[in-house]
Amino acid sequence: MDPGSTPRFRPGGAEIKIIDVKPMFVSKYLYVRIETDDGHVGIGESGAWGFLEASAEAVHTFREYLIGQDPLRIEFHWQYLYQAFCFRGAAIMGALAAIDIALWDIAGKFYGVPVYRLLGGGERCRDKLRVYCHVKSPSVEESCSLIRKARSEGFTAVGHLNPFLDPPREETGKSLTFARKVRTGAEHVARFREAAGEDMDLCLELHRRLDLAEAEALAREIAQFRPLFYEDPIKPENLDSMGDLARRISLPIATGERLLNIQEFAMLIRRDALRYARISVCAVGGLTPAKKIAALAEGFGIKVVPHNPGNLSPISTAACVQLSAAIPNFSILELPADDYLPPKSEIVETSIALDRGYLGIPTIPGIGAGLRKEAFEEKGFTHSRKGARAIVMDDGSCTNR
Repeated sequence: MDPGSTPRFRPGGAEIKIIDVKPMFVSKYLYVRIETDDGHVGIGESGAWGFLEASAEAVHTFREYLIGQDPLRIEFHWQYLYQAFCFRGAAIMGALAAIDIALWDIAGKFYGVPVYRLLGGGERCRDKLRVYCHVKSPSVEESCSLIRKARSEGFTAVGHLNPFLDPPREETGKSLTFARKVRTGAEHVARFREAAGEDMDLCLELHRRLDLAEAEALAREIAQFRPLFYEDPIKPENLDSMGDLARRISLPIATGERLLNIQEFAMLIRRDALRYARISVCAVGGLTPAKKIAALAEGFGIKVVPHNPGNLSPISTAACVQLSAAIPNFSILELPADDYLPPKSEIVETSIALDRGYLGIPTIPGIGAGLRKEAFEEKGFTHSRKGARAIVMDDGSCTNR
């Protein structure tokens, strides 16, 4: 018998076993559905958008091990699958995340409790979760209008705010002189603050599009507008560079959404490179490692802002909610503007209510969301990558998306 196959017994002596692990493409999302022989079903989501077919193949590989296993040995299965192969990467970690979330969903349903009660502490750390909604527009006027709309709806924070706005990706990017680039970004942030007033936080998202000199200069210009955080101003691949920037500026840096394991976060924290950890639950391997990363961050006074992008569905939101409810160092949760609108609302059924800028914490067993019955029939998968998506500049070079 494989060391991971020790059965767990329900009252009456019946074994609990995984009988099916199925990757499911619905719209532009990849889900994993895990079923047990006692009728429990868990749902998870892969965060490897752009490479979901590869992630699905990783799920098929992991399936061979999982069939027949006890679904409640979550940590063991995570370690086994993580260490079974020599290579890592977004597609693999996204697959592992989807499996891990689905297993936690099953565990919550088996024990009759929401997942946060199983993640440590026994009970939630707060009664509701503050969220920031996405504001994304190619014009500063529309961005300001969306900020005012969010304020009227009760949000106390807006995010995904790009000081250089968000023109269509197919448009050619315009090169600016250093002085003009810094001044333009600063002028836009000033407009954002004017629209928001003093009772809203601004979560700035730079999309990794600046170099070190630009990021340092812009940070000095916009510090007066008191953004909550300055997210990924430079490419995050070089942890030393992010640490160097953090030491040179007064703005708190948020980063981590592209990191895939706790070791990378440890190296980032050791360099004092962030004040907000952007943990991608659906990309870092699921709730099992996300909880550990949050605990590591807590020891250094770092707050957690779970990465919950618009590329993912409300299953991701549900997983992030469970993590956020369980940790003491939660700050704020990213909430895509379309989470409660079609087509997402037609695919995912959620018990997590949005009220005046806060998400409620579900009390039902599991992660608090699942696929609607009609979504169980795979249909309409749309490639999320839609070909190469780097931004091409007017001088023929390309920049980070």
